[in-house]
Amino acid sequence: MSTTDQTTRTGIAITGIDIAAYFVSDPARSIAFYRDVLGMTPTDIDDKGRGSEFTLADGSTFGVWNPGDGPTSGACLMFAVADAHAAVEAYRARGLEVSDVDETPVCYMAFCKDPDGNQIIIHQRKTTA
Repeated sequence: MSTTDQTTRTGIAITGIDIAAYFVSDPARSIAFYRDVLGMTPTDIDDKGRGSEFTLADGSTFGVWNPGDGPTSGACLMFAVADAHAAVEAYRARGLEVSDVDETPVCYMAFCKDPDGNQIIIHQRKTTA
């Protein structure tokens, strides 16, 4: 099914994965591992020491993150949507428990889990003017 078909059928579409991330107990150790052992270059290191993103040659992004009060192992996917607020409204109408949309300087995010407890973030990048 194409994204256009999905949008027509559901009213919303997940258009890609903005980031695949691991939750980690020690962000500095994990950043060092991916940088020094696997040779990946950090492209965005959190200024509070909570993690880093690594944008790869194909444009995909991998990250390591310590959410502070959340899990310190496991994984998380950020699914890209065109409108986070509309997506949250549509998902709630389908019975999904999802947080309100949080705004950061670069994006909009809402948090939820799949039936097995895997973290999902509904993610909308802000457009640059």
